[in-house]
Amino acid sequence: MFTGIIEGLGTVESIEHTNDSAAITIDAGALVADLELGGSLAVNGVCLTSTRRPTEQRPGLFTAEVMGETLRLTGLGTLGTGDRVNLERCTPASGRFDGHVVQGHVDGRGELLDRTDRPDWSTLRIGIPSELAPLTAVKGSIALNGVSLTVTAVSEPSASSAWVEVGLIPATLTHTTFGQMPVGAAVNIEVDVLAKYTARLLSFRTAAGDDTAAGTVPSDPSPASVGSPLPNSTQQGVDYD
Repeated sequence: MFTGIIEGLGTVESIEHTNDSAAITIDAGALVADLELGGSLAVNGVCLTSTRRPTEQRPGLFTAEVMGETLRLTGLGTLGTGDRVNLERCTPASGRFDGHVVQGHVDGRGELLDRTDRPDWSTLRIGIPSELAPLTAVKGSIALNGVSLTVTAVSEPSASSAWVEVGLIPATLTHTTFGQMPVGAAVNIEVDVLAKYTARLLSFRTAAGDDTAAGTVPSDPSPASVGSPLPNSTQQGVDYD
């Protein structure tokens, strides 16, 4: 498990493609100095497993084998040598919990649609898959490229395309890849796990024919039924990460 608090930036050292999979090696520096073979590291929000021991000459190298499905469904498939990536080690049981529950299981790939950079903070609008829209809400949590952020605005259920907006302070821009991210860049999205389990539980209530006084919840939650934004939810919030 992770918390979405980025511990450092790494650099893609190499990508070795084999059929529809790849071995990605990242220069992670001192962050992985004590990471054992089989240990976990979140790379741009994707939980990866160490599959090779680093050499004595390059102890800061982390290598993970990534299957084709992960390459297709996340932004890892668009990475190239020299690209910078967000890194986070898994959270120890005795560690401080500063972000929110992040599993490292990416739910979909989005795109940076627009950014407004101000002197003291920036607003980023991220296009997201429509099926994830019901699982987002203003003031809710979302992990974007592994960064725990607070949602400040969301698209309306009737919108032709879904998006979320987040606000980033200078510290976040400096210590993550968002500082230099161009419009059009791929963004890994992991919605709040609590929202996912809530939608799943509600779908079973419907399957069992449990019609409550509140009404029937559809088995395929839509923006109009589960996770719908509150009135005025497209307005900017006041909490920024």
